[in-house]
Amino acid sequence: MQFTELPLDERILLGIRDAGFTECTPVQEATFKHSLNGTDVCAQSQTGTGKTAAFLITIFRNLRHLKAKKALIIVPTRELATQVEKEARLLGAHLDYKVACIYGGVGYKTQERQLKEGATIIVGTPGRLLDFHQSRRLNFRDVGIVVIDEADRLFDMGFIPDLKKMLRAMPPADKRQTMLFSATLSFLVKELAWRFMNEPAEVEIAPQHLTVDTVTQELYHVSNEEKFPLLLGVLAQEQPKNCLIFTNMKQTTVDIARRLKRNGMDCDFITGDLPQKERLKVIEGIKSGRIRLLVATNVASRGLHVDDLDLVINYDLPEDCEDYVHRIGRTARAGKQGKAVSLACERFVYALESIEKYLGMKIPVIWPDESMYAQDKSRAQRPSRGHRGRVRSGEKKSAHVSR
Repeated sequence: MQFTELPLDERILLGIRDAGFTECTPVQEATFKHSLNGTDVCAQSQTGTGKTAAFLITIFRNLRHLKAKKALIIVPTRELATQVEKEARLLGAHLDYKVACIYGGVGYKTQERQLKEGATIIVGTPGRLLDFHQSRRLNFRDVGIVVIDEADRLFDMGFIPDLKKMLRAMPPADKRQTMLFSATLSFLVKELAWRFMNEPAEVEIAPQHLTVDTVTQELYHVSNEEKFPLLLGVLAQEQPKNCLIFTNMKQTTVDIARRLKRNGMDCDFITGDLPQKERLKVIEGIKSGRIRLLVATNVASRGLHVDDLDLVINYDLPEDCEDYVHRIGRTARAGKQGKAVSLACERFVYALESIEKYLGMKIPVIWPDESMYAQDKSRAQRPSRGHRGRVRSGEKKSAHVSR
């Protein structure tokens, strides 16, 4: 279905054209059948399928019929909040709606000003949204449309009580439109939908389509000792324009980034410990092309959208099968081609069976020959086991929770 076939205002269509969209993705088409009529929607949708545009376009069209009402988009992380805000500004460039982005880890002044200036569309993380509500700077009774994005991730991060508190403070389910998007429609997700939504239409993707079809997946079995030389070999073979390298632990992230630098590679890292200002700087670096390689924990597996990302490498196989889907979903977005390479060492190979069961397929195995193991120039320079320095000097540790 073409976007021009939808009952949309010409100003909305102009924003869609600006974004380069012409044809609806399957999730968008299935969502619009219900959402544009004001019906609640509970959708299973993996990352990279166009769900953000699905709920934003619905908001743009339906909000005009709700006088003095606002749209609230609840997301799990700061990174996803800023990404949704950016897409809202692009798609809504020809509309009069003002957008506010509300999240923790930064000061209140800019966010307060956005609300005072009459933001109609508010995207944010649960804790900070509740802070503004409790201080009477944001009234949930004004919400006419609410979107719960990546509901499964919100649940994993312990935000269920906050979500329920916010939904109870809003108008009743039959007096607002609610859209919920989740990679999986688990019992907890469906229970929330049953309690706080008004007879939602369900949109589901079959389990065998949980991963994007245009991602080429490969798996290498490797010992922990040979893992980093193989990583160097994969990078040398693939020569990616840009690449996300995922690890399971913060210290591994820092260590791998340091060793890649010592091997002459342009890279950076991101973990939950980085101050928000620095995290945003790093994310902008990988998006703009200033940073070629980014080493990350799962903090970057959701909500980080990089146009035309060539390659995702699972340096560590994730222990949660759903995390695997979200990680590799950083590439091959919106129908484009991409590749995901996983290194299965003895420490994390036990997760492979559950990942493949969840995918409903075997990940193709590549057996590396000796030429694939590159020389590691950092081996002789590696710090002692007790050293916990960082790649960038002078950086202070700071822990932030998305609020």
